[in-house]
Amino acid sequence: MAITGNPLAIAREIGDGFHSLTTTSLKRYTPADLKTINISLQQVLRDARGETPPPGDAEAIRKKNLRLQRLNTAVLTLANYCRQQRIPI
Repeated sequence: MAITGNPLAIAREIGDGFHSLTTTSLKRYTPADLKTINISLQQVLRDARGETPPPGDAEAIRKKNLRLQRLNTAVLTLANYCRQQRIPI
């Protein structure tokens, strides 16, 4: 099944917590789609790491760390699924 919508927007929504990536949800994508999702996740993760919240704002730091955690979890889930299915990404 093709990716519905913009893959970069989907990766941002994963980082914001609106979507989650599970092995069950990954089964419907083709290897080319999985590669596109991986590239989008890596790009959003790189952008999120570059953000610098104000030094004293604990809430902004917490939100950034939570976003990084969600994106890292999604990347690891995708990588593990592709490794199990022997799909090169």
